[in-house]
This record gives sequence, C-alpha cells and structure tokens, in this order.
Amino acid sequence: MTQETTKALTVVQEMLAAFGKGDFEALKKTLSEDTVWVYHGVDGIPYNGTYNGRDGAVRFITNIVSYVDVLDFQVSKMVADQNTVIVLGSEKQKIKSNSEVLEQKWVQVYTVENNLITRLDEFANTAFALELFQK
Repeated sequence: MTQETTKALTVVQEMLAAFGKGDFEALKKTLSEDTVWVYHGVDGIPYNGTYNGRDGAVRFITNIVSYVDVLDFQVSKMVADQNTVIVLGSEKQKIKSNSEVLEQKWVQVYTVENNLITRLDEFANTAFALELFQK
C-alpha cells in the first residue's frame, strides 16, 4: 500500500469515527473547505442532493437525522487505491414520520487530497427508501 493510499484510508477512518461519536468539529477537520458531498438518489428522498463545504457536509448528516433515527450503522469493508477510498456498509433506520424501518446497504466513495476529504459520493437503494417514506 502506498503512503498516499494509507493516508487517504486513515483520513476516512478518522471521519467515520468522528461521525460515530457525533463529533462534528472533529469530522470537519477531516474535510477540505470546498468538500462536496453528493447523495445520489431518486427525487422525493428528503436528504437527496449535493452539499457543499464543511458546513454543508454537517448539514447533510443533520438533515438525515431530522427524518430518521439511526438504529444501526455498520462499515463492512474499506478498499483504498491512491486517493480514492470505497466504503461498503449497511444501516438500519426508523423513519420518524411513520415509524417504518429501512434496512439497506450502501456504498460511499471518498476522494482525498492533501490529507483532507474533498468529495463523497453515496449510493443506496433509494427507490426502496422512497417507498417507505411515502407510506
């Protein structure tokens, strides 16, 4: 593993640890000022979209938890190559508006430059999630 790959992996691990603790200040320290976070999903998912900057990344997370209670969040695998880190995981959430339970797997693709996360692209089964939000 190259030094660049090791550093990229470490930064993403630090960000995920801060996320798990709810430590947004520590999380923001792992992000570039102009970081871009994109949740790729179907129209109708309330937190779907693009979030810009450190505050935007925090807004993405707080937006999600305003709609769901996160019951479980697990990272199952991390794969890194140069400045790209791919994280595979799963989550279980309860939708606040109707108490439906969403269990799904997801993929997050991080880009790391100068030891800071510059981009996150997240993919999940948003069509299934939308069905549950609409119940």
